[in-house]
Amino acid sequence: MKQQLQHKVQQLVEKNWFSNGILVLILINAILLGLETSATLMQDFGVVILLADKILLSVFVLELLLRIFAYRVSFFKDPWSLFDFAVVGIALMPATGQFSVLRALRVLRVLRLLSIVPSMRRVVSALLGSLPGLGSIAMVLLLIYYVFAVIATKLFGSAFPEWFGSIGASFYTLFQVMTLESWSMGISRPVMEQFPFAWAFFVPFILIATFTMLNLFIAIIVNTMQTFTDQEHAAERAEDKKAEQAEQQLMHQQLADIKQELQALRAQLHQQK
Repeated sequence: MKQQLQHKVQQLVEKNWFSNGILVLILINAILLGLETSATLMQDFGVVILLADKILLSVFVLELLLRIFAYRVSFFKDPWSLFDFAVVGIALMPATGQFSVLRALRVLRVLRLLSIVPSMRRVVSALLGSLPGLGSIAMVLLLIYYVFAVIATKLFGSAFPEWFGSIGASFYTLFQVMTLESWSMGISRPVMEQFPFAWAFFVPFILIATFTMLNLFIAIIVNTMQTFTDQEHAAERAEDKKAEQAEQQLMHQQLADIKQELQALRAQLHQQK
C-alpha cells in the first residue's frame, strides 16, 4: 500500500502540468518579491502581498515534501534537488533580529527556475563543467596581470601614484583597462602625455588580456555546452535504441508464441485425422 502511494506521488510530481504549475508559481513569487521593494505598494497592499508570499512558500514546501516522499534517498543524491531544498530552507529561517539579513535572501527562490527549466539547467551544467578549463585560463590571465602590473608600477608609479602607485592599484587599473571602460581618454591618453610611448604597453595588454583571453573563456564555455548537448543526444539515441530492441524482442516473442499455437493446431488437426 505504501509503495503504491509512493509510486502515485512520483507519477504526480513527474507530470508536465505539475512542473509547469510550479514554474508559474515561481514567476508569480518573483513578481511579488519585486513588489515588496515598493514602499507605496507595501503601504496599500502589503498585507495581501505578504499573505500571498506565505501561501506560495507553503506550496513550495509541500512540493518538496512530495518529492522527498516520492524519491526518498534519491532526492538527496540529486544536486538540483538539494539546490531546491537549500533555497526553500533559507526562506523558512527566521528573518528577525540578527537573522534579518536572511529576509533579503528570499529572492533566491527565483533561482529555482534554473532547476525547473531544462534549457537553463543545461546552461548552468555547462558552466559548472567548464570550471576546470576556466580555472587554467584564469591562472594564465593572473600571471599576465602580474607581469603587466609590475611593469606598470615601475614605469608609471611615480608619475601616477593613484593608478599605478602599488601592485594593488595597478591590478585595479589594468582591470578597468581590460573592461575597456574609459581606458583611452581616462587612463591611456593622460599617461601618454608624460610617457609618449605608453601605447606600446597598453595596446599589447588589451590585445592579450581582453580579446585573446576572454575569447578563450567563451570558447571553453561553448565547447562544454556542445559536449553536454552531444551527451544528451547520445543518451536519447541510446534510449531510443533500447526501446527499439525491447520492441523487437517483444515482436520475436509474439511470433514465437504464434508459431507454437500453429504447431499445436497442426498437431490437433493431425490427431483428428
